[in-house]
Amino acid sequence: MDIRTQVFVIVIAVVALVILVNMIRNRTLELRYALLWMAMGIGVLVFACFPSLTKGLAGILGIDTPINMLFFIGFCFSLTIIFSLTVVISRMANRVKKLTQEMALLKKELEDKR
Repeated sequence: MDIRTQVFVIVIAVVALVILVNMIRNRTLELRYALLWMAMGIGVLVFACFPSLTKGLAGILGIDTPINMLFFIGFCFSLTIIFSLTVVISRMANRVKKLTQEMALLKKELEDKR
């Protein structure tokens, strides 16, 4: 990776982390959902600042080229995000179902009293 690309990636990662922190401060985004994004941003910064680390880690994992390792890590990160969001959606669906049932029971009880 040449120095211009390296600086560009570092700047983009820092800007993304600043935006993420501001969203957390403004309560636009909850911290528990932002932790994975923060980890990804820090990981990108580390790999951009130390390209030799990327080459070394690819060699240790037996991956021929460092870019393939980065694509693999990105794929694993995407799967982690999808899984965590699926868990959150499942919990919310159960809560909505329970609230709907409770609301129907309260509505029926109110109608019976009239």
